[in-house]
Amino acid sequence: AYGRTAVGGERGVTPDTLFQAASMSKAVAAAGALRLVEQGRLALDEDVNAKLRAWRVPEVGPGAGGEKVTLRRLLSHTAGLSLEGYPGYPAGAAVPTIVRSLSGEPPSNTPGVRLVDTPGTKFSYSGGGYSVAQILMTETAGTGFASLMRRLVLSPAGMTRSSFEQPFPPNARRSFASGHDVNGQAVPGGGHVYPEQAAAGLWTTPSDYARFLIALQN
Repeated sequence: AYGRTAVGGERGVTPDTLFQAASMSKAVAAAGALRLVEQGRLALDEDVNAKLRAWRVPEVGPGAGGEKVTLRRLLSHTAGLSLEGYPGYPAGAAVPTIVRSLSGEPPSNTPGVRLVDTPGTKFSYSGGGYSVAQILMTETAGTGFASLMRRLVLSPAGMTRSSFEQPFPPNARRSFASGHDVNGQAVPGGGHVYPEQAAAGLWTTPSDYARFLIALQN
């Protein structure tokens, strides 16, 4: 471990210090989705609109060309969906539900997710696609994403220090590293809140993320 948990702070980083994993959350979320496939609750090549209820993929833009948005394509960034990434929400700001985030409705700070390319024709990085996967998983399982991921991936992999909970529990804030901006100043509140948990919501330690990789290898 190296350095301090926040600029100007006294608390040093330890092997148990939590960090926001940002887009490294996606690999863990994908493993959770594949566990649901393994259990027969989701199918990799089914049209996701067949199961989605609170939000459905809008067919706009150049058209679907007869191809469908599937879980395989969501996880591999080949579903033809928009919205590369998410900035998150500052501490104290209003935070949308995942459905409002997908729709681009207030208080969302990103536009709605749309179909902009024919699914299956090219790779185009889409955090929005992982939000679609998130709602597909939670509607199928009938439970929140953080608890679902703990059951499917975090606990089986021994990731006892990790969580997809958003916002992060106040009682854990003493043990995490603050985010910092491009000028080296600590982010107010330590980090942003991400209702887009599958895309960017994981808090973890380097050791726990290594446990995830080991679990995949095993």
